[in-house]
Amino acid sequence: MKVLILAAGYGTRLYPRTRYFPKPLLKIGKKPMINYLLKNIERLNGISRIIVVTNDRFFKKFSAWKNSLKTKYPIHIINDLTTSPDDKRGAIGDMHFVLSQEGFDENFLVLGGDNIFKGSLVDFMHFAKSKQPSISVGIFDIKNKKEARHYGVVSLNKKKRIVEFSEKPSSPKSSLVAMCLYYFPRKKAQLIEKYLQDPFNSRDTTGSFIDWLVRKDKVYGFKFSDFWFDIGHAHTYQKAERLFKS
Repeated sequence: MKVLILAAGYGTRLYPRTRYFPKPLLKIGKKPMINYLLKNIERLNGISRIIVVTNDRFFKKFSAWKNSLKTKYPIHIINDLTTSPDDKRGAIGDMHFVLSQEGFDENFLVLGGDNIFKGSLVDFMHFAKSKQPSISVGIFDIKNKKEARHYGVVSLNKKKRIVEFSEKPSSPKSSLVAMCLYYFPRKKAQLIEKYLQDPFNSRDTTGSFIDWLVRKDKVYGFKFSDFWFDIGHAHTYQKAERLFKS
C-alpha cells in the first residue's frame, strides 16, 4: 500500500502566515502538523512508501523537511508543477496527478496534510480492509448540527455504508462529517480518473468527489472520536494550538 498526503494547497485563508510557507509545516505544539500524521501512519504495516504532493512554491521547503526526518518508511516529495492559487490542480486533481505517475497497481491511503486527528489508522485500515473492494472514508461526529453546515455531512446505515452525503447543507440531517481521509483499494483507484473525465466535476472540492462516489458505488464510513481539526482558518489553527499546549 502507498500513502499519499495532500499538501499542494496554497493556504490562502491563512494568509499572511502561509503566503510563503506551507500550511502542513506550520507548527502545532512543538511539531509541524504533518508530523502528527506521520506518527500515525508509521504504526501501519505493509507500506511501500509515503508520498507528499506539494506545489512548486513549497517544494524546496518540503524537501528540507523530509531531509530533517528519520522515518520508518521512505518519503517521496512530488512537485505538482503549479505555482499559484490560480493554476492549482485541486485536491482531486493532485490525487490523479500522483496516481498517473505512480500507477494504479497498489492500494492507496490518502490523507489531507492539514488534518489533525486523534484515533488509530490501524483501526481505520482494519475496518477498510473488511469492506474491500469498496472505498472507505474517515468520519467524525462534531456533535453540532449548526457547525456541520460548514462541512460535508454524511448519513450511515447499520452496516456503516454512507447512504447520503450533502456538501455544506443549510439544514444538516446529522452531525457526522467527512474527513480528508480515504482508502482506495487498487480496483477502485481508477474512479478518480473517471470522475475527472466530466469537466463539470470539481477538481478541488473533496466533498463533491465523495458525493459522486456515493452515487456511483458503495462507500463506507469509519467514525473517529476524541478530536479532529481541519486547519482551514485561523480560528481552527488557534484552537488546535490551544489544545496541544494544554
